[in-house]
Amino acid sequence: MSGHSKWASIKHKKGAADAKRGKIFSKIIKEITVAARMGGGDEEANPRLRTAVLKAKAANMPKDNIARAVKKGTGEIEGVDYIELTYEAYGPGGVAIMIEALTDNKNRTAADIRSILTKGGGSLGETGCVSYLFKRKGIIAYNAAEYSEEAIFEAALEAGAEDVSHEGDSIEVTTEPESFEEVLTALQGAGFTEEMAEVSLVPEAYVSLDTESTAKVMRLIERIDDHDDVQSVSTNIDIPDDFEMPED
Repeated sequence: MSGHSKWASIKHKKGAADAKRGKIFSKIIKEITVAARMGGGDEEANPRLRTAVLKAKAANMPKDNIARAVKKGTGEIEGVDYIELTYEAYGPGGVAIMIEALTDNKNRTAADIRSILTKGGGSLGETGCVSYLFKRKGIIAYNAAEYSEEAIFEAALEAGAEDVSHEGDSIEVTTEPESFEEVLTALQGAGFTEEMAEVSLVPEAYVSLDTESTAKVMRLIERIDDHDDVQSVSTNIDIPDDFEMPED
């Protein structure tokens, strides 16, 4: 799981900066709105909404923002009607990239994503070209300097987690999507504070590239992730533990 662990760590650090600009909040608000629109505003009866709200709370989003997003989704207050889109793509070196987006203008978003990919040495693929390489999993990451792998392993498996791995400075708990909330809640109850928690697409196998190509891929991934309509980006590149996110 080294590739995903490293990207999770990078996203967490990046997320701290994004939060200052409100970008991470706007993405979570979109997810809450769509979840409420599709499954109703009752968290108990809507697993997708519960997961989105958990993510909002982990990002320290104010309760009023969460409540307003739910009301936009249920139609109690006026809101934007978002469309869910998934793009399958190839990056430098032929790595697989999965992009999940929420947008109010699919033509604009498609054009933007295509442009970002082309400029970054990638390309859009056909439906089904890389999706078979990924599975949806719950991912909960912890700071290895703060907690021991053994302690998290014991609590996570007891709560029903699928796997626990230690890569670099991150301890990562993997769950099936349907048990994500239960495992996260159990670990929080056991006194562990996560750095990152999300349900996302995780590759079943990884591809290793040379340092220069890896930097090109990560530069591209960061630019895709920076797009306002993009909710998540997953890739099957294996990111070395000593890799540092390139700066433009």
